[in-house]
Amino acid sequence: MTIYTDGAARGNPGPAAFAYVLKQEGKPDVEAHGKLGDTTNNVAEYTALVRALEHARKLGARRVRVHSDSELMVRQMQGRYKVKNEGLLALFEQARELATDFEHVAFEHVRREANGRADRLCNEALDGDAAHRKKPAKSAKGKAPLRNDQVDDQAVQCLRTMAYAWSRGNPHEPKPEAVWEQLWSILEEAGVLRK
Repeated sequence: MTIYTDGAARGNPGPAAFAYVLKQEGKPDVEAHGKLGDTTNNVAEYTALVRALEHARKLGARRVRVHSDSELMVRQMQGRYKVKNEGLLALFEQARELATDFEHVAFEHVRREANGRADRLCNEALDGDAAHRKKPAKSAKGKAPLRNDQVDDQAVQCLRTMAYAWSRGNPHEPKPEAVWEQLWSILEEAGVLRK
């Protein structure tokens, strides 16, 4: 399986998004993207990688090649650069742990134009492209909006990532307030909460 990942933050830190494309010969491409709330570009890149590896594992991939235009992330995953940023360490360790679930994993730095589809998906998530934006569910007579599997997945992944980070050391980093902001952003973007 070939994986293309991308993550971006406007403002760095600022509004961020992730995207990935999974390609397997003889099968249709699998694409995913979503918003992350306010964070850094590197956190967005690693989030895309973690989610892509999780998805590839669910699909039963055994050998994967990851393409990314983030030279820093690729070099860190190759073991050529150390992870010095404490905010990235938990995501890096999560990605490394996921990589052990495959028979073979290779990481390759590619130019942005070679990562075009993942880049476009990431920008669509950041721009809130109308073709991909779901309208808020109208509540009838005070009933709660219907559950949305994509929103559930994003919220659970956010909590899982933060729980993993907290279990690895400082229970105050990332700050609970920042986690709540990210969850609030996920719910707002899905129309569960009013802006």
